[in-house]
Amino acid sequence: MPNPTTLPAWQALQAHHAEISKTHLRDLFAADPTRGTTLTAEAAGLYLDFSKNRITAETIQLLVQLANESNLRGRTEAMFTGEKINTTENRAVLHTALRAPKTAQIVVDNHNVVPDVHAVLDAMSAFAIKVRSGQWLGHTGKPIKNVINIGIGGSDLGPVMAYEALKHYSARHLHFYYVSNVDGTDLAEAVLGLDPAETLCIVSSKTFTTIETMTNASSARQWLLATLKDPAAVAKHFVAVSTNAAEVSKFGIDTANMFGFWDWVGGRYSMDSAIGLSTMLAIGPDNFRAMLNGFHEMDEHFRTAPYDQNLPALMGLLGLWYTNFFGAHTQAVLPYEQYLKRFPAYLQQLTMESNGKYIQLDGERVNYDTGVIYWGEPGTNGQHSFYQLIHQGTRLIPCDFLFFAKSLNPNGRHQDILIANVLAQAEALAFGKPDSPEPHRVFEGNRPSNMLVADQLDPATLGKLVALYEHAVFTQGIIWNIDSFDQWGVELGKVLANKIVPELESETEPALNHDSSTNNLIRRYRAARR
Repeated sequence: MPNPTTLPAWQALQAHHAEISKTHLRDLFAADPTRGTTLTAEAAGLYLDFSKNRITAETIQLLVQLANESNLRGRTEAMFTGEKINTTENRAVLHTALRAPKTAQIVVDNHNVVPDVHAVLDAMSAFAIKVRSGQWLGHTGKPIKNVINIGIGGSDLGPVMAYEALKHYSARHLHFYYVSNVDGTDLAEAVLGLDPAETLCIVSSKTFTTIETMTNASSARQWLLATLKDPAAVAKHFVAVSTNAAEVSKFGIDTANMFGFWDWVGGRYSMDSAIGLSTMLAIGPDNFRAMLNGFHEMDEHFRTAPYDQNLPALMGLLGLWYTNFFGAHTQAVLPYEQYLKRFPAYLQQLTMESNGKYIQLDGERVNYDTGVIYWGEPGTNGQHSFYQLIHQGTRLIPCDFLFFAKSLNPNGRHQDILIANVLAQAEALAFGKPDSPEPHRVFEGNRPSNMLVADQLDPATLGKLVALYEHAVFTQGIIWNIDSFDQWGVELGKVLANKIVPELESETEPALNHDSSTNNLIRRYRAARR
């Protein structure tokens, strides 16, 4: 692929930006009374109002042209059909296969992977039914009441986000805990007050060697055996999501209770694989499959819909518009739904690990911005925290507002007041209050936002939302000509940490050959420990 800045559409967008960048949203709405209904798109039960963006119909036309010139459609088909588009790791990228129906045919290295996916789903379902019904008994004959998911990165952020998002649908006789930080406090607080005889640990690590995950897993094993004593208890209280049967068995887990996934599933795209076992235990196999169906419905929409009505493509293109032409650096994601409180944190990894790259596919350095800093909190909490900066700060921060027509917990006026707030915030950001006689009370407006609306949060809708952002990220990565599916940027820190650990733990003073700052900090830490 060529450098995107050389494409005719990119250059046309630069000229177009120079023409309209100073135009205020007040003027755009005044010039077109139908704008609020025409600059919208709807698919798979999600409604996108993108009218409060600093765009015209020509902007959308040029952004769609950019997608076409970047061969987004061809690269999409390459992903869906199992081509190895993760070029730096020579891997296919097939998170879409995780939610494909049983009848689908997706071939990787001359092998249809769909039956494998459904075999794992069936094994997960059988296990989940046993645990949820009380048939699965611990070492002392007690049923499971507590589930601890031990993972990190995509093995944690997806499951914990999904659990919180779908807690309304969860089995309340089971209690779920998520441990990811190698800081011992994370595990200590998770197990505090729990009975090991009633606790199941899910250890999620593809290689079963990830240092943070396996450190936590080993400590959890010690905690269990301090009470249950018998090493045979491990097999009744630990299961694995992994592909390394030898290490799983060495840990004491029965490999019959090892749930696998594949190297064409990236960690941040894995919440709908066996990594989602804790999600299935919480909400049940039927709801989990409903979530997969939601993913698949959005997959098919992205794969087939024209880009001017394609929700993921539009959101990806609009984000690129602000990043590369307005110089915006961040994107706020503001769900007006308490159950989605972990959704912005989940998107941080999805977006920033995927597109935080400065090397193009051909190995050349980019000469344009890539990646967007995603952040946010649920409404209305954020209004009393950081909205001040969005409204009157000096930085342009595009916002995605998410809300639902129906509350899962209707209670008097709560939902009406919640929705009034999200509508008011988007209106205030767009149109401001320019006529105040006091300068500090002036709101300039012209702050862009998307409005994403659905009927109610349920498993299928969560799947649609996650797939929506997955494909928006993919859209941007294709145009930026980067590999959205590797993550080499996390490797160097791991390598250096593995070198430093023995230097911290050594009984004798180690020879240090880091920089002077790191050497000094190692010595201070060792002295403090003594």
